Amino acid sequence: MFAATLRQVGVLAGILGISLLAGCTNYRHRYEYLNVEHENLKARYQKAEQEKEQLTQRVAQDQQTIEELTRQLEAMKRDPSKAGFGNLPVSVDTGAGTITVTVSDSLLFDPGRATLKSATIKELDQVISTLKQKYSGKKIIVIGHTDSDPIQKTKDLWKDNWELSTERALAVTRYLIEHGIPEADLMAAGCGPARPVAPNTTAAGKAKNRRVEIVVQYRG
Repeated sequence: MFAATLRQVGVLAGILGISLLAGCTNYRHRYEYLNVEHENLKARYQKAEQEKEQLTQRVAQDQQTIEELTRQLEAMKRDPSKAGFGNLPVSVDTGAGTITVTVSDSLLFDPGRATLKSATIKELDQVISTLKQKYSGKKIIVIGHTDSDPIQKTKDLWKDNWELSTERALAVTRYLIEHGIPEADLMAAGCGPARPVAPNTTAAGKAKNRRVEIVVQYRG
C-alpha cells in the first residue's frame, strides 16, 4: 500500500511539473506576443509622428500659396491686366474660384464659321503662355457662346447656335492642345445663346455675346 501511495505521489508530481512547464511556456509566448505588439505600436507611432510633421509642413505651404493667390486675385480685381492675359477682358470670381478670359468671336472666326481664322492667333498664344506660367495643372473649361440670331448663311453647316458654339469651343480647345496645354486639363462646352452678357437687341450687345470664354479653375 505504501508503494501505491508513492506511485500516486509520483504521478501527481509529474502532473504538477508538466503544468508548471506548460504555464511557463504560455507566459513566454504571451511575453513574446506582447513584445512584438509593443514594437509594432512603436513603429506605427513613429510613422504617425513623421506623417504629422509632413502634414504640418504641407499645411504651412498651402497657407502661403493661398495667401499669395489671394493677393494676386485682389490685384487682378483692381486691375485685370495684371492677370497676364494681355488686353483680353478678364473677370475673377473668388467665390467660384475661377478666372474667366473672354475672346471675341471676331478675333477667332469668320461669321457663321467654326474654323480658326489662321494657324496662329496671337490672343490665344498670350493665353497659352500665361496658362503655362501661372496656372499649370489647373482645370480649364472652354465655352462657346453665340447671340440669339438664328443661323442663316451657314445653316447648311449647323443645326443651330448650340452646335455652332460647341464646334467653336472645340476649335479653341484643339488649338490649346496643339500648343502644349495637356488634354487632361481641358473641357469644352457650347452654350449657344443661353448665357448672354448683354441684350441681344442691339448690334453691340450681340457682338459681346458672340464669344469664347476660357475659364481657369485656380483652386485645387
